[in-house]
Amino acid sequence: MSDVFKNKPTTGFWIVSVLALLWNIMGVMAYLQQAYNTEEFRNNLNEGQLAIIDATPAWATAAFAIAVFSAIIGSILLLLRKKFAKLLFIISFLAIVVHDIYIYTFTDIMKYFGGFDWFLALSVPIIAIFLILYSKKAISRHWIT
Repeated sequence: MSDVFKNKPTTGFWIVSVLALLWNIMGVMAYLQQAYNTEEFRNNLNEGQLAIIDATPAWATAAFAIAVFSAIIGSILLLLRKKFAKLLFIISFLAIVVHDIYIYTFTDIMKYFGGFDWFLALSVPIIAIFLILYSKKAISRHWIT
């Protein structure tokens, strides 16, 4: 019998996995709103923020897409107990770094930040790192294979 069936994940594993999926669904939704440039999305931003988003180069937008879609697939694989999730979380983190380098270095987006924006700016890479480390732990404990 394989280790995946001998070492059943804890309840905490399932909670973290479901929360990771929900978090990354929100990321995909944010990307889709920006990509489809919905009226609702545009109504929630001021003119400065819209100008920055409208001027975002394709490579930075692609990094955003890679970040959210690799993370959501990683979250699904974590729930399916597949260790390939870790690689997808690493890819997601690297894409976050690429996107953030552009957004925080080459734009003046920070002057438009409110409290929630600061929370997101800090939490996105921290949660991405956590998911890499958590999937590594899950692999070492044979919760995922």
